Amino acid sequence: MKKLFLVLAVASLGFVACNNETESKTETTDSTKNVIDSVGEAAKDAVNTTVDSAKAVIDSTVKAVDTTKK
Repeated sequence: MKKLFLVLAVASLGFVACNNETESKTETTDSTKNVIDSVGEAAKDAVNTTVDSAKAVIDSTVKAVDTTKK
């Protein structure tokens, strides 16, 4: 009876361990995706800021050239 109980206990631990492994992979994948998304958004914002800054410089240069032509 003790041996049967021990075998059932080990088998149940095996099932529990398998279920936890699947959940941890899903959580890791989701958190990795969130990190990648946030890094992508940060890079996109940085590029947009740089483009807006460059556009402002170009516009001011064009206005300065237009004023000197008149």
